[in-house]
Amino acid sequence: MSDQRLIIGISGASGAIYGQRMLEVCHNARIESHLVISKAAEMTIHYELDCKAETLADLAHKKYAIQDVGAPIASGSFQGLGMVIAPCSVRTFSEIATGVTSSLLTRAADVMLKERRPLVLMVRETPLHLGHLRSLTKLAEMGAIIAPPVPAFYSDPENIDDLVNQSVGRVLDLFGIKAKTTKRWGEDLEKGRR
Repeated sequence: MSDQRLIIGISGASGAIYGQRMLEVCHNARIESHLVISKAAEMTIHYELDCKAETLADLAHKKYAIQDVGAPIASGSFQGLGMVIAPCSVRTFSEIATGVTSSLLTRAADVMLKERRPLVLMVRETPLHLGHLRSLTKLAEMGAIIAPPVPAFYSDPENIDDLVNQSVGRVLDLFGIKAKTTKRWGEDLEKGRR
């Protein structure tokens, strides 16, 4: 067992590629990943990535069933770097905000908050109404980091893959995991270029 462990949740919001890329980077960096995928995410993975959820599970060190609320990641005794939900749906963040969790995905996130461990939510929804914003504010006040995958055009992306890599890399920075594909302002970009 390693303390270099990250819980990765994938909910049903559009953007399954973020969860897939998170798993790939962790796999290549030898970070132990613990994966939980919602039922809605299984459908989104099929639609957006043209594969089954099991394909992504093969990248993880350990995969848990969505209803397995007795899994190790549902306990505060589970040690690791924290948890990321990539992408994070409105339903998922709403459950976490209320503390009324119905699955292992939201229970594990709730545990991160109660244990004061990093919880990063790659929220994928637009536009947001006042109820969404209030829930996100509540989550931020509870200690969650709200990190929507917003494109960084200063990195001079050439394709969608570059945009995904940059967003995933910036989120992994929050856990101290360095993705080789992340371009850094003033460090990796040509001087004088705007």
